[in-house]
Amino acid sequence: MGQNGAMRWIRDRALTLVLMACFVVFLTGQMVTGYYEYNAEQQQDGEAQVSPREYFRTGHPWEATFENWESEFLQMALFVLLTTFLVQKGSPESRRLGGAKELVDADPRDFADDPAAPWPVRRGGLVLRLYENSLGLAFVALFLLSWAGHAAGGFAEFRHQALTHGGVTPTFGTYLASPRFWFESFQNWQSEFLAIASMVWLAVYLRQRYSPESKPVHAPHDETGR
Repeated sequence: MGQNGAMRWIRDRALTLVLMACFVVFLTGQMVTGYYEYNAEQQQDGEAQVSPREYFRTGHPWEATFENWESEFLQMALFVLLTTFLVQKGSPESRRLGGAKELVDADPRDFADDPAAPWPVRRGGLVLRLYENSLGLAFVALFLLSWAGHAAGGFAEFRHQALTHGGVTPTFGTYLASPRFWFESFQNWQSEFLAIASMVWLAVYLRQRYSPESKPVHAPHDETGR
């Protein structure tokens, strides 16, 4: 791949590349500051400070990380699924009103002979059945994996704190039933749904020129969908 080809490859994927670069920068910042916060708590509790390698063996960084990923993937999973049958008048994030047919409603089985169609469309059967629901399924799977990571990391930290303060060793079930676990979950879940609801509603009346997440600037407020 020549220089022009490499630049074109980057340009064609710039949105994903920039977003992932932001993710890496902020995740690194979280881990670094989390390490110092953890050692500050250790010092306050009269415990020995830990090295970076030891820090990553604790539940502290993973509880916080997976707790946030969990809420993000739950938000996206439900948003993808809810937009298949719920509408919001005037929002570009909504299906059109009145049951109007959209491009996404086309039956992929009608394109089985299209050589440019994705392989599952040409294959058909169960493979296509899964593929036509794969976006929602992927987000649900990512949510469940993140939930499991949150539970595992949170329990490790919960147990560490209990032992540090002279308590009995808690069970995993005790942690899952604790107010702490659900407080951590709900505080993130509510913010995600507030954010996505704000996007759906504000896009009815406000515009961002050039963004595909916005309606055209000249579009009337009650125009629904893209």
